Amino acid sequence: MDKQEAKVRIEKLRSKINDLNYKYFVLDESEVNESVRDSLKKELIALETEYPELITPESPTQRVGSALSAKFKKIVHKTRKWSLQDVFSASEIGEWFERIKRFAPNEQYDFLTELKIDGLNITLWYEEGRLVKALTRGNGVEGEDVTHAVRAIESVPLELREKVTIDVGGEVYMPKKSLEKLNERSEEKFANPRNAAAGSVRQLDPKITADRDLDMLFYEIGANNLPKQPETQEALMQTLKRLGLKTDTHFKYHDNIESVIKFCKSWAEKRDSLPYEIDGIVIKVNSLETHKKLGFTAKAPRYAVAYKFPAEQVTSKVLDIIVQVGRTGALTPVAVLTPTLVAGSTVSRATLHNEDEITRKDIRIGDTVIIQKAGDVIPEVVESLKDLRTGSERKFKFPTACPICGSAVVKPEGEAVARCSNEKCFAVTRESLIHFATAMNIDGLGEKIIDLLIEEGLVKTPVDIFGLGKEDLFGLESFKDKKTENLLRAIEVAKTVMLDKFIFALGIRHVGAQTSGLIGRFLQGRDVPAEYMKPPKTISKEVAQVSMFGDEQVKEEAKDIFPIPAVIYLMKQVDLEELQHIEGMGEKIAQSFYEWFSASENIKMLEGLFEKGVNVLKMPAVKVKEGVTGKVFVLTGTMAGISRAQAKELIVKNGGYVSGSVSAKTDCVVAGEEAGSKLKKAKELGVKVIGEGEFGEMMR
Repeated sequence: MDKQEAKVRIEKLRSKINDLNYKYFVLDESEVNESVRDSLKKELIALETEYPELITPESPTQRVGSALSAKFKKIVHKTRKWSLQDVFSASEIGEWFERIKRFAPNEQYDFLTELKIDGLNITLWYEEGRLVKALTRGNGVEGEDVTHAVRAIESVPLELREKVTIDVGGEVYMPKKSLEKLNERSEEKFANPRNAAAGSVRQLDPKITADRDLDMLFYEIGANNLPKQPETQEALMQTLKRLGLKTDTHFKYHDNIESVIKFCKSWAEKRDSLPYEIDGIVIKVNSLETHKKLGFTAKAPRYAVAYKFPAEQVTSKVLDIIVQVGRTGALTPVAVLTPTLVAGSTVSRATLHNEDEITRKDIRIGDTVIIQKAGDVIPEVVESLKDLRTGSERKFKFPTACPICGSAVVKPEGEAVARCSNEKCFAVTRESLIHFATAMNIDGLGEKIIDLLIEEGLVKTPVDIFGLGKEDLFGLESFKDKKTENLLRAIEVAKTVMLDKFIFALGIRHVGAQTSGLIGRFLQGRDVPAEYMKPPKTISKEVAQVSMFGDEQVKEEAKDIFPIPAVIYLMKQVDLEELQHIEGMGEKIAQSFYEWFSASENIKMLEGLFEKGVNVLKMPAVKVKEGVTGKVFVLTGTMAGISRAQAKELIVKNGGYVSGSVSAKTDCVVAGEEAGSKLKKAKELGVKVIGEGEFGEMMR
């Protein structure tokens, strides 16, 4: 900007900063996060440095004291690893508590709070007290083997104080002072301790890991042979300590939720006093028996949540607003910003979500806005500082035509998201292929390579990926012998995939990774005629060596398959109502899944994948039990000896499914005392009905 524009901007900034200072220091009011005020001051300093003749004694900057690759082997976890649901306020903590009380109303609730260390989740396996394996969290089912690096961390015992076999989890982190020392002596500068810890654990040379002064704190026990099992989370922490595993000393017991909220607020204020970074507080129901009763949703445990501290907020300027088109055709407006450091990383773009949000927040091109990382991850625009406007700002007009293909933009009634009406839009095709390649774990097939393959006319659908040959790739930009060989090998490996990953890779709207697992277990539990269970293409020895499947599984591949023709067959048999009854499936998800399989071009694509040799394998059965596995149960009424949560857990453990309503597809209704309309409907439909006693026998 020229000198006159700078003068106007400087005056606006001084006025706003002075106003914020007054409210904060005099009225004890915080209109914005303190980091927002610092961000505005930083901009003012930069402008005054560029135009020193515009500095005045009254400027806030002139106050006395003002601050001018090799791969790691993947291994299946012994105990499933879960992510926690995030909450961001006292009211959301209260809402979580009310939800779990409704789910298990007869429990006496007390809690344990633990500091949420900002590090890398690691699981250790000890056998007879000796450390044998260290795994990253990975996708929760399997993680990377980083034993060689974790052994180099001095606080991790190579031998426990008791000779037990146990699976324990915790957080590897880098203390703040260690990060400072590392950045002083290293050419590679890490933005925050978590990035430094993650990078250090993934070093191939354990000497490098040892030199970086990592530490680890433990908070979780999985599969074990402990002679006495802890009954509470508090006792669990004491057990870890007794075994010689380091725990954080700040965990605290609470007998009421108000005390929990007070604890969270107190640490939000004093977190900086710690020698390591924390990004929140983990709140857990203390009783481990209640953990079992509360169980899990499709995505997270019900018995715990992570309270996240308010995200760091800073200011930036909106240089432009562009629109991106996603794999479902959704149009997402994105603010192009002056590059700004937020929570340890530089942000130059931030989501504006949708047209309604832009209107509600009145975001304009040229505005100074507050940005933050939602959940400390995704940059978003919080609000516009309207009193900094000069009159040159421009309102954004949402496009009526797709910016990629020019087709009409539609916005279904009741939805906030606008979409491109062209299902074959280039952007939709591109994003769908990127999603497919990522979900199928095709190493080396990233965005740039997919763009190149699309431009060369080699790939239009996922089927085309598996039809690529050496003659297609060799000679393309940056493709030589080694790169061509590696990509073709990665594509061959990706031909063998678990059912849930395959469903997720299809990119069906609303169907995420967890929901894909629910659908996969539902489908593989159904009967399929033999003609649809075609044998898979033989898995080559080379593929077996680099795939996630061990030799034993490869040998028994024939019985583990759930081929694509079986998926197609079942989807022609399953009706929409049955999908809606799957536990964890909502009406919107079921509708989207059903409609996807009703489209002939999608079926043709699936058939093409099968013809190219894509082998779909069954997900590992939770447990196989005659009369339960693959069957759909409905629970109604009250049982004296078991809670509904316990009954659901038993059904799922034995490979069954729990539905919320009775239909002709229901296999069995478990009726307790005071059973109502569900029992009546079961009798009308001729569905099998059993009582509590028979249910107990069935589950033994």
